[in-house]
Amino acid sequence: MAHSMRGENGGNTSLGESRAGGWFGRLSGSGGRAAGAGHLAGGGAQGLQAQLGQYALLPLRIFLGITFIYAGIDKLTDSAFMSASGPDSIGETMRSVQQTAAIPPMVDMALEAPLFFGYAIGIGEVAAGIGTLFGILARVAALGGMCVSLSLWLTVTWATEPYYYGNDLAYAMAWLPLVLAGAPYLSVDALLRDRRKWSRGDGGDNGDGAGDRDG
Repeated sequence: MAHSMRGENGGNTSLGESRAGGWFGRLSGSGGRAAGAGHLAGGGAQGLQAQLGQYALLPLRIFLGITFIYAGIDKLTDSAFMSASGPDSIGETMRSVQQTAAIPPMVDMALEAPLFFGYAIGIGEVAAGIGTLFGILARVAALGGMCVSLSLWLTVTWATEPYYYGNDLAYAMAWLPLVLAGAPYLSVDALLRDRRKWSRGDGGDNGDGAGDRDG
């Protein structure tokens, strides 16, 4: 390595001349301008595509987070829904699907304690929404949201025909990418991960760029 960087006279001038020539060409030469334009056109587009790809799941996180927070609060604050009986109550809803659910024992368990089931669904939705929106234990939150959606699909909306009219299955599938990817950016999880790296000394820059690489 050292030998290749030296000139014929044993000095280190060839490396400096190469650097100077390269800078001069980029700053003033027509060839440098053409190369720079090509770099901006190609590299800029690739960089934009990479950034867009990096944030591709952010709209899904925001939508599911806000939607599940709203859905959970709506259930928890609806006295008619949080009742064992009566129109639009959780108890009446579960009784109406007792014969059509994919897994009737799930409905039977819910009917043994309908209020508990209703509160579990509502609190689970709020927790999944907050965790997803702010990226707090994002994979766990997404898995919880997926479980809520699957449980509602297998009970309440299982008999919906055609199946794509029911929204619970679509929500369950929408959670899957977040279960796999988590929230690696713009999240509490990412902040804590970066703080752990700094505490280990992996995030510092020692002047040669080595701090940008994971240890």
